[in-house]
Amino acid sequence: MSGEVRRVQSDVSWEETFGYARAVELPGGLVLVSGCTSVVNGVISEGGPYEQAMNAFGVAFEALGKLGLGREDVVRTRMYITHARDVDDVGRAHKELFDDVRPAASMLIVSGFVDPSLVVEVEVEAYRQERGEGK
Repeated sequence: MSGEVRRVQSDVSWEETFGYARAVELPGGLVLVSGCTSVVNGVISEGGPYEQAMNAFGVAFEALGKLGLGREDVVRTRMYITHARDVDDVGRAHKELFDDVRPAASMLIVSGFVDPSLVVEVEVEAYRQERGEGK
């Protein structure tokens, strides 16, 4: 990879309003994906914590896909939830998506998000291996 930083935008208006990128790829292959929620096409998706987690990870995977990476390249996840009662549902979604990948992971309870109907936000970090490197 060249020495330039690559940035990916999505269709979420908050990126423009607050001046951030959905994902940033650094020289050396580290990719940082901003916090993703269950907002799809500008609308908060229906469903509880499990569904919101699946949708939020889907938003992150879409950003990774724009950089030519996928779920298998994820090395770290962070899950932010608003209620301890949601740990099992969000953890189940994470296991379904990453059981064979096994990234480092954290789940944190926070006081809330920009919209009170959101109960999950996720961050993802991925790594692009140089050609010839083993997995």
